[in-house]
Amino acid sequence: QVQLVESGGGLVQAGGSLRLSCAASGSIASINVMGWYCQAPGKQRGLVAEITSSGSTTYADSVKGRFTISRDNAKNMVNLEMNSPKPEDSDVYYCKVGIRRGIGTIYYYWGQGTQVTVSS
Repeated sequence: QVQLVESGGGLVQAGGSLRLSCAASGSIASINVMGWYCQAPGKQRGLVAEITSSGSTTYADSVKGRFTISRDNAKNMVNLEMNSPKPEDSDVYYCKVGIRRGIGTIYYYWGQGTQVTVSS
């Protein structure tokens, strides 16, 4: 079993800052990719940012230059620094972790989601 515990969501003013964190625990041998996704009601879950085990990052175009993803491999944690958030960034944010389960096999796990609301 793998548990993902997210923290840091809440209400923030536009132009402020907010930090999301996600800690993975349980049956973890080797974590591959870690990332954050967001989902608004009635819409598909979409990538915000992800980071590989080697530190390569990918960002959604809408957050480039404003959000920064980082990971602490020793603590099995991934963080998302949200700088200058906009009201349109308001969503439920989900942590996603990919864990290697053998050669060529990766299992993906999701956190429970944390609400981020950006006021104008």
